[in-house]
Order: sequence, then structure tokens, then C-alpha cells
Amino acid sequence: MVFSVLCVLCSVCALGFPSLRSAPPEAVRTPDRASRITSEVLRLTDEVEETRHQYEQAQHAATAHKARAQEIGRRLQGRRAVSDTLREDLGSAARAQYRTGGFTTVPDDYSEADDPFDLMALQLPDARRRARLARMLDEDDRKSRSLFAEEQALAAEQAGADRDREELQARVRVSEARLTAAREDLDAMAQGALDSGRCSPLRLDRAAAGGGTAKDQAVAQANGRWTRPVTSYQLTAGFGGVGANWASTHSGQDFAVPSGTPVRAIGAGTVVATGCGGAFGISLVVQHDDGWYSQYAHLAAMFVTPGQQVRAGQWIGLSGTTGNSTGPHLHFEIRTSPEFGSAVDPVPWLNARGVRL
Repeated sequence: MVFSVLCVLCSVCALGFPSLRSAPPEAVRTPDRASRITSEVLRLTDEVEETRHQYEQAQHAATAHKARAQEIGRRLQGRRAVSDTLREDLGSAARAQYRTGGFTTVPDDYSEADDPFDLMALQLPDARRRARLARMLDEDDRKSRSLFAEEQALAAEQAGADRDREELQARVRVSEARLTAAREDLDAMAQGALDSGRCSPLRLDRAAAGGGTAKDQAVAQANGRWTRPVTSYQLTAGFGGVGANWASTHSGQDFAVPSGTPVRAIGAGTVVATGCGGAFGISLVVQHDDGWYSQYAHLAAMFVTPGQQVRAGQWIGLSGTTGNSTGPHLHFEIRTSPEFGSAVDPVPWLNARGVRL
């Protein structure tokens, strides 16, 4: 009887409850979703870059508006000083004329100037001076009004620009948060691929495996046969370094870049090996036409397969933090063979081929 009950319970458990064995992450089980994650990282990276660029332009415009407003303020202040002086001169001339009965300067022989035309001749210089002062004052007032109108228009533009700048700043924060989340999804997907032992190349919507942007191709063409493995980066651990992170010495050059940064073939060649696990995590090796080999490690994703031909500047993967890695970066090596242990310092190697890091 007890045995029968146990059999029934076992059957219920088998039918009604999932297996306790962990399943591969969703991104690993569904290549389409994995491709969407990588494409989303790239899309959001472009979005953040473009929004930051727009925000920087808005900042520059705000600085220019402020400088222009300060210049107009200084000119208005100068105009007010000129206007005050002109009004004071004009008032002084009028008061002097009033005190002298129409003459600002009374000659000694005033009583002898009986001819009215002589009296008018004495008054003409002062009348011309007052008329000139009045014209100058009118012109100054006109310029002041024009500057004031420009100041008001600039203030309205500045208010609108400030609103746009605040909106762009908010958009940058939202896009950065989404990008951070997408990069976390990418890293989780990469780790899931390692755990499952399935590091298959991914398909991209914007640049199919073997693709790359026109900008990347243009950069590679401008540099000749060779180019950098990543564009924006910070050089960190160099060749030959020692430390707790390495069994002996560091065998390559590290480029600190965020997860999801496009990794490019430094030159034309053929993919001869890919890796899925171990110290290098997701990695690949390209054999170049002159017999040298380049290795790219700690990737989050690959876009190529062994035997595939690649061009200089072509996207071959995305950076990540798989394997023996303390944070997102690209580990890059130049080798004399496809095997570990044949590396040379990649920095002078690239320098000798016209690529400065």
C-alpha cells in the first residue's frame, strides 16, 4: 500500500512540477532573442551618443546665448551712459540759453549789436550745437531700442533653449538607463552561452554577421590595411604585465570599453578559431594575409565563424566580460601562430603598421 502511494506521488511530481535541473537562459535557447539583445545594445549606444551630441550642442548654444546677452547688456549700459551725457549737455545748453535770454554766450559788445541779424548770427552756433545734440540723442535712443528688442528676443530664445536642453538631459538619462539594462542583458546572455557551452555566432539586424558600418569601413580605408580593434577606448593592462590576474605575464593589450562595443578585425584575413570558455571566455582568432594572427577575447558575442573571410574594420563581435575578466574590456593579442603562448607586444606591432593607439 505504501509503495503504491509513493508511486502515485512520484507520478504526480513528474507530471505536475518542472525539473529541478536549471535550463539555459532564454537568450541562449532562442537565437532570435539573442540577436535582438545585441541589436538593442547597438541601437541604444547610437541613441545615447546622438542624444549626448545634441545635448552638447545645446550647451554650446546656451554658452553662446549667454555671451551674446552679456555683450548686449554691456552695449546697452554704454548707450545709457551716452544718453545720460547727451541729455545733460542738451539740458545745460538749454538752461544757459534761458539764463542769457536766448544766448549761451554773451559778448562784451552785446549792447552795441543793435542789428537783429547780428544777434541771430551770435545765436546760430549754440542752436546748431543743440540741434546736433538732439539728433545724437535721437540716434542713441534708436540704437538703444534696437538693442533692447534684441535683448528681449534673445531672452525668449534662451528660455526655449533651456527647455530643450532640460528635455535633452532627461532623454540622455533615460537612454543611458536603458542602455545599462541592455548591457546587463547582453552580459547575462554571454554568461549563459558559456554555461551552456553554446557560443554560436549571432545575427544582427543593422549589420549582419560579416557587416560593419560604413564609418568603420571608411576609417579602415583611411588607415590603409590595418586599423584599431575598437574605436573609443582606454588602454589598461599592457603586454608583459604581472599580477594576480594572470598565471605568468599578461599576453596582450587590454582596451577598457563598455560591454556591447563593436570589435573590429584589425586587418583582412580568415577566422581560424573561436573559443567558448576558459580564461578567454568567448574569443576568436583571425589569420592575416602576412601570416600573423590576431586574437580577440572576453567577448559577449561573435558575428563570425571559422573559415569566414573578414575585412579590415569589419565587425566580428561585441566586447564583454566573459572568462577571466574583472570588468568589461577587450583583450587583444598579436601572435605568430594561432596558439596561446606565441604572442608579441601588439602596441609596437600596430605602430609599425601605421596604427597609433
